[in-house]
Amino acid sequence: MDLGHWLTDFRVLHEKARNRALGIPEERDYKERRRELVRAMLVAQDLARQPGQSRRQTLRVARALQVDLEGRGRKDRLTTYDISLGGFCVPMTEAPTPDEALTATIRLPGGDPLVLPVTVVGMRAQAGSMRISFSFDKLGVAAAERLEIAIIDMVLLQLGM
Repeated sequence: MDLGHWLTDFRVLHEKARNRALGIPEERDYKERRRELVRAMLVAQDLARQPGQSRRQTLRVARALQVDLEGRGRKDRLTTYDISLGGFCVPMTEAPTPDEALTATIRLPGGDPLVLPVTVVGMRAQAGSMRISFSFDKLGVAAAERLEIAIIDMVLLQLGM
């Protein structure tokens, strides 16, 4: 099967998964195909890696999503540069302290927001702001599934599907 047909078939299964309409055999097939797509995208991201950059462990997609970040006396409305199952990255003018307890409310398309505790894992200065990376502290099974379906939606959109 060529890539175009594979993606078209996958898109049908993905739509069913999003609507929670997969039977047990279809769900197994969908999850295997989803793993294949993620592996292929990770290889593609690895090929684009700059010297000195670490290898990605989870699929990251560039997508502007609204995030409300709350912590000690802080409430920021931000927009992501990218998101993955591991976390997300946003521009900020004032970085949180490393020990600050933070909660991120992420507005995913087509559903209720995900509310998750996050931790700062990286900061990099850039013109006029800082690029701050956050990791998800406790990503339960249901939240991970919802986030992965949203990430696959974004991948398929970028692939023109």
